Amino acid sequence: MNRRQVMLSLGGAALAAGLPGPSVFAAGKVAHGSKSVLIVVDVQNCFVSGGSLAVKDGDVIVPLINKIATGFENVVLTQDWHTADHVSFASQHAGKKPFEAVKLPYGDQVLWPDHCVQGTEGASLVKDLSIPHAQLVIRKGFHKGVDSYSAFTEADGKTSTGLGGYLKQRGMTRVFVAGLATDFCVAWTAMDARKQGFETYVIEDACRGIDAQGSLGKAWISMKTAGVKRIQSGDLA
Repeated sequence: MNRRQVMLSLGGAALAAGLPGPSVFAAGKVAHGSKSVLIVVDVQNCFVSGGSLAVKDGDVIVPLINKIATGFENVVLTQDWHTADHVSFASQHAGKKPFEAVKLPYGDQVLWPDHCVQGTEGASLVKDLSIPHAQLVIRKGFHKGVDSYSAFTEADGKTSTGLGGYLKQRGMTRVFVAGLATDFCVAWTAMDARKQGFETYVIEDACRGIDAQGSLGKAWISMKTAGVKRIQSGDLA
């Protein structure tokens, strides 16, 4: 399945296959050290309770992420950072509604409610997120003509955010991903980390998903196929 097909299926164009049990993906106890990085994806006001694209129970994971982050020497945060007229917003397409899809030059694009507009309160990191030792904030989706779920590569599949080079320059070899939402920005970040050659883990209980018409199950299957390992916070050694 290519990138465009996966993007459309994650948006609800196809019903997900049955989701295997946790044991299929479990990685067991996993040690992390100076060559590991925790990427905390899009823990922003728009994606939690009261936000324009709220993920169910998105607030719940914040204390857990804070706790997990204390065990990591290296932490990177991401923010969706859209222009007010971003191409991924349903409001920019006459007659279209959120969660419908359109064809753009780079492929099929899921349309979203307006969210995480640059400089707005909705785009701010959740105030209870407390990771003072985070070393980098990657802002993505700021090119108005292309979406960017992944922290590594925009949705056209070729425009880099520079994160991969940054991590490699610093000698990182393992990537751990947490945040919002599991089936979109977390999944794409994890799969692109694998493409960049990093050993990659998604910390399932430190994420929450949108699950639009089976997109969560589909995302886990796609991540497994890409070689991403699925763990719980208790699996961190």
